[in-house]
Amino acid sequence: MPQFAANLSMLYPEFSFLDRFEAAASDGFKAVEFLFPYDHPAAEIKARLQGNGLQQVLFNAPPGDWAGGERGMACLPGREAESRDGMARAIDYALALECPRIHVMAGLVPAGVARTSLQAGYIASLQYAASEAAKAGLDVLIEPINTRNIPGFFLNRQDQAHELIALIGAPNVKVQMDLYHCQIVEGDLAIKIRQYLPTGQVGHFQIAGVPERFEPDVGELNFAYLFDVIDEVAQACGWQGWIGCEYNPRLGAQPGGTSAGLGWLKKLPGMGR
Repeated sequence: MPQFAANLSMLYPEFSFLDRFEAAASDGFKAVEFLFPYDHPAAEIKARLQGNGLQQVLFNAPPGDWAGGERGMACLPGREAESRDGMARAIDYALALECPRIHVMAGLVPAGVARTSLQAGYIASLQYAASEAAKAGLDVLIEPINTRNIPGFFLNRQDQAHELIALIGAPNVKVQMDLYHCQIVEGDLAIKIRQYLPTGQVGHFQIAGVPERFEPDVGELNFAYLFDVIDEVAQACGWQGWIGCEYNPRLGAQPGGTSAGLGWLKKLPGMGR
């Protein structure tokens, strides 16, 4: 059965960020991911990881002005220096936290600008990020995101992501395959898992129920079946990555809400607690 990581930016909202590590470990998670670590010293996060027996498996590079609505800089002309500085900061955190993957968000297509005109700059930005990450033994991830949650996002489809990886030409650039986003944009998830996972270009999965982005057992997808597909293909091709639980607990910030919604996980073979 695949390995699952708790997304601490979305799960356990009743706790402060640093207290979410203990909450995840108490529910049996062995790994975590989150959006950004930069509001906290790396040493403090590392202490929470080590104190709770957790692995850090993914976080994002600085995205620009997140509070102001920016969602990455990689495709944005004129932001190259800031993007490079952000990548250096992300690599420092990744090494301190022993995290093998950094997601570099593509960014929003500026109003009135043709998406195609941004591609060369995006590729150059990822080539730089990949080169710097490779020196540290790290992977860089790119993620297709649906335009309902993030209108105007540069990267939306799995085929687009894999075509860009071929153009970037760096073996440590891989796709962050979020099945929530993929279902909303294009569907056909089982076929796409079978198509792309054996290529070696999928570095990480993420999940959430569709359409509400609640627990994966809420909504239109049969995740138990999809986990079996991932398990089958992973065993055949030797993939050993993680599935990030990046969803909003249906009970919100109610005390114990995240834990109460983990029945879907406890029912999986080998996942009983």
